Amino acid sequence: MKNTISLFAALLCIFILTETKAQTADTTKYILQNDTEVAKKEPGTHNGGGETIGYNFFGKAKNLKTAFRKRILKPGSSIGYHYQREDEIYYVLSGNGVMQMNGKSFAVKPGDAILTRPGSSHGIAPNKDNDLIILIVYEKK
Repeated sequence: MKNTISLFAALLCIFILTETKAQTADTTKYILQNDTEVAKKEPGTHNGGGETIGYNFFGKAKNLKTAFRKRILKPGSSIGYHYQREDEIYYVLSGNGVMQMNGKSFAVKPGDAILTRPGSSHGIAPNKDNDLIILIVYEKK
């Protein structure tokens, strides 16, 4: 009986070590994050003011060259008008708002994707009656 328990304990240890090693190897190949882990109340970026909630996904990932962010712009907030130094993509998930590009304004709605190129200037704000939820993707420098 004692040998059976020892054998069982040894097999259990091997199983646990194998599973731990497999999980460790897998997590070096991907990172899973949820909104609740990265949500942070912030004023609008680029001096936009107001209340927003920023989600900086994978902000602590080593050697990641792409920024992937989500932002909820509350009524009265904005991403302030600013000069663009790298390609940046805005994608509207929900809500309606107004984007300024190089001194001109146009409406944005769910499903709109806007590519801003280096040398342009832009800002974005929600309409007064809704939140504007956007994804933002750009290459980190």
